[in-house]
Amino acid sequence: MILTVTLNTALDLTYRVPDLRPHASHRVTEVTERPGGKGLNVARVLAALGHETTVTGFAGGTTGHLVREGLAAVPGVVDALVPTEGASRRTIAVVDRRTGDTTQLNEPGPAITPAEWDDFQSAYERLLGAADAVALCGSLPPGLPVGAYAGLVRTARAAGVPVLLDTSGEPLRRGVAARPDLIKPNAEELAELTGSHEPLRATQSARRRGAHAVVASLGADGLLAVTPKGRWRAAPPAPLAGNPTGAGDSAVAGLLSGLVERLPWPDRLARAVALSAATVLAPAAGEFDRAAYEDLLASGVTVTSEVG
Repeated sequence: MILTVTLNTALDLTYRVPDLRPHASHRVTEVTERPGGKGLNVARVLAALGHETTVTGFAGGTTGHLVREGLAAVPGVVDALVPTEGASRRTIAVVDRRTGDTTQLNEPGPAITPAEWDDFQSAYERLLGAADAVALCGSLPPGLPVGAYAGLVRTARAAGVPVLLDTSGEPLRRGVAARPDLIKPNAEELAELTGSHEPLRATQSARRRGAHAVVASLGADGLLAVTPKGRWRAAPPAPLAGNPTGAGDSAVAGLLSGLVERLPWPDRLARAVALSAATVLAPAAGEFDRAAYEDLLASGVTVTSEVG
């Protein structure tokens, strides 16, 4: 079983409009609503790949109820979310059909009480007992300590469960110091962590700060990986037009599934890039275009070794 942790779950709303213009009213032509938050997106992709997946984190209020209803309809995903008194947040993506660009609006999430945090940590320790790997994903809701992920990394390591961390800012900085097996920042998050805007230098710096392996998302340029086994760049054949929301989460699913299947690093990276690119072609986060994924995986992803 693969465990994904989303402390700040959300109800994802995607609005599609013909032409997004500032200071104007818009007629929405299509609305998509589904459970969201990075770890839930990862779990849906893992389940589609055939992996048994459990999701945990917090869910509360009317929004949290809708999140759990949506999860119940996803085959292969087990709901182990912990109730919270505050209402789960919503995230709103507005897709401009003319340009393909997406504007994202993210609410902060409910305030988590100390008792709720204690309940979660107890549930997390129990779930780790059956986990082959765990992903810690996304932002922290109000009320949690900034070192929350660092503590969860240490708990996973003590349980002997490989742990992937995908967050940003100070929670990432603290979490890296706890020595996760893998982190997957994007270029902006990596630069904020290390102070370097040169991807290879920044990725090496992140490893020195504590991460066992680092896979950096470089947008249309694919992934850069620095691991104990070597360094690689993996990229799709060409940029794909579409909605990039959730593409990074699909990359996490590819890396996690490759980890538990014990695939060589180049194969993990090829899968991650193919999933990420195929997600851009899908209507919402947590989904991917399977035909495009299979085509990309067969012949469309380039993985090259970095020397030095």
